[in-house]
Amino acid sequence: MARVKFTAGRIRDFLCPEGRAQAFLWDADAPGLAVRATTGAKVFVFQSKLNGKDIRLKIGDTRAWGIDAARDEARRLLTLMNQGIDPRDERQERVVANEAKRKDAARQQATVGDAWLVYLDARRAKWGERHLLNHMNMAKAGGEKRTRGRRKGESETTQPGPLHSLLSIRLADLDGDAVKAWLEPLAARTPTQAAQTYRALRAFLTWCTDRPEYRSIAHADACNRRMARDTLPKARAKDDCLQREQLPAWFEQVGKIGNPVIAAYLQALLLTGARREELAGLKWEDVDFQWKSITIHDKVEGERTIPLTPYVASLLAPLPRRTVIRDGEPVSLPWVFSSPTAASGRLQEPRIQHVKALDAAGLPHVSLHGLRRSFGTLAEWVECPAGISAQIMGHKPSAIAEKHYRRRPLDLLRQWHTKIEGWILEQAGIEQPSEELSRGLRAVQ
Repeated sequence: MARVKFTAGRIRDFLCPEGRAQAFLWDADAPGLAVRATTGAKVFVFQSKLNGKDIRLKIGDTRAWGIDAARDEARRLLTLMNQGIDPRDERQERVVANEAKRKDAARQQATVGDAWLVYLDARRAKWGERHLLNHMNMAKAGGEKRTRGRRKGESETTQPGPLHSLLSIRLADLDGDAVKAWLEPLAARTPTQAAQTYRALRAFLTWCTDRPEYRSIAHADACNRRMARDTLPKARAKDDCLQREQLPAWFEQVGKIGNPVIAAYLQALLLTGARREELAGLKWEDVDFQWKSITIHDKVEGERTIPLTPYVASLLAPLPRRTVIRDGEPVSLPWVFSSPTAASGRLQEPRIQHVKALDAAGLPHVSLHGLRRSFGTLAEWVECPAGISAQIMGHKPSAIAEKHYRRRPLDLLRQWHTKIEGWILEQAGIEQPSEELSRGLRAVQ
């Protein structure tokens, strides 16, 4: 190989001969350094032997690399090979290191909103539909037109979710000071919502510290106990519950609700002790009028079967089996508590009508979950064993005997559940339907 001392003019004038794919001009100063010319470009390359094999590496375009810089790089590569180091491995390690730096820089710029979306996607399979929806609503931007009734003084558009103001900041900047600055005004406006959102944010940050992509930037101590104790209201167990003497007024006003689906739903909530979403998601295929049972999709155990008591059967039997037109085709709604105007096809917000009924009856506030609490409380008036009412309501067993040694058949639950329903109706001044009526309902179905 002929070698020449590189100059700018020689490199400029060096061309690949016509009919050849490439040609080399070797430097006389730096061993192994050459200019490779092709029909399209000229680049500096380095070539030498390692373990008896030729290795050729590209250094860079002659327009970007000066002659002295190319010689220095060639000598560096030759030194590595003399030490038995493959420059290709060294270059790959550098590429990997640079990629790691790039990813780390990208992580440093990741916002709370970016990580929040990944968090929801990762937890979607483990959460129930309602729990996921609550987390999505926490981060909503707001500004959408309200589709349900609004309270007096409320705007016509929805408000941003309580977490929305945090979504645009970098996750690396979400430290204790940032959380405190966000939490204090929120707790002053809506203490209960602040407490719920704070717990969700704390769980999110704990998840981030377990993820390799966020571990180095998430502040695990951003939500600490002292902040919660000093800023949030003390947690108090809810105690809203219908009392025995309030039952007549409650049943009277709920029975006057113009929407029979809502009226039946509220009474069934009280008389089954079910969770609000469990009952709202009830399908006709889950109700067995022949064998007097209801299969409830339980958020804890997956599903549970409870008795279909006489009065609840009389509430459900006349409810409409609705068909709606979607994409020009009739579609039968599977829901017991259906709503043709809702996108889901089932009842969405019975709370407003319940509040109106409570006001008309002159009763204090009782939430929809308070009706479930009322069932458990009123069941004690008939001296129902705690394990019976807990099994009907879908509570987890609270003792070893309940967990491992009690498997009550539906008939035993029905005996007590019918007794509980009968006592509640008696206090409300309502006669419990007879067994003959129940058989009539089964015949209709």
